[in-house]
Amino acid sequence: MDDRTTLDCLVIGGGPVGLTAALYLQRFRRSVLVVDAGASRARWIPESHNIPFFARGIAGPEILSREREHASRYGVRTLAGNVTALERTADGFAATVAAADGVAADGAAGDAGPRRILSRKILLATGARDVEPDLPDIASAVHDGLVRYCPICDGYESIGKRVAVIGRGDRGVGEALFIRRTYCRDVTLLSLGSRLELSDDDARELRERGVSVVTAPVARLDRDEAGVRVLPRDGEALSFDILYAALGITYRSDLALDLGAACDDRKALIVDAHAQTSVEGLYAAGDVVTGLDQIVVGMGQAALAATHIHNRCEPRTQDE
Repeated sequence: MDDRTTLDCLVIGGGPVGLTAALYLQRFRRSVLVVDAGASRARWIPESHNIPFFARGIAGPEILSREREHASRYGVRTLAGNVTALERTADGFAATVAAADGVAADGAAGDAGPRRILSRKILLATGARDVEPDLPDIASAVHDGLVRYCPICDGYESIGKRVAVIGRGDRGVGEALFIRRTYCRDVTLLSLGSRLELSDDDARELRERGVSVVTAPVARLDRDEAGVRVLPRDGEALSFDILYAALGITYRSDLALDLGAACDDRKALIVDAHAQTSVEGLYAAGDVVTGLDQIVVGMGQAALAATHIHNRCEPRTQDE
């Protein structure tokens, strides 16, 4: 691809949402490029049962692999790299891209230096990053399903199990009550020694629902065949089948915010019914957008954005 060429749309983020948008745009016969930093939260999913057509579940890496193969069938191009800046131009946007070492836009070895890519429209599918608990070997624990982040996604698989929700400040109460109300009788809210900010109503509802609250500092967490053992500095060890981390997420919305896009108080982007931000021509879909963080929701937003982009892109010239 010639860097002087203006794309119809640059998709930033190569997770399930970005790849869905790229697939739609490619099938609309639009010129599209995906820039992927390889940081999709989907790669952490041990197994999802909320995606239709996969009754036996599907792992996050498999979702990504299947989507990449699907998109490649239609010629979707992907550049491994990171968009470090966006700016407005007379015809749309310019993105500064730091490519991954030795990877060119077509996936072949090539010049990996920073490059400037022009595009009429931009679709952000940059997602968010979970705030991880300070636990040993967290990656392995997530892979094995012992530590989880989303009870909406996989709370069903915790039915009848002993569940602890890790929270701090004003976080964790809602998740603990949601799990107790919907799935499990044995639920504990753990702060791991951090301060919990419980309102009188929170404390009363936790007590009425039978949710235990443990704020004692923890000396150690051990894994065993049954799950996780939490050893407080003082007191008896606690055993759980599953730990849910409810410490919040960090939205990867800086590129849009630098252009003045509207966001909520958590810096999640606010979009309209077509997934367009308050900046004309700048779209966003998936976890970076305010709302329910679910793959199927993000895919729907991607389809809406891609269709609107196609209908709003300037008509091609005869040469194009």
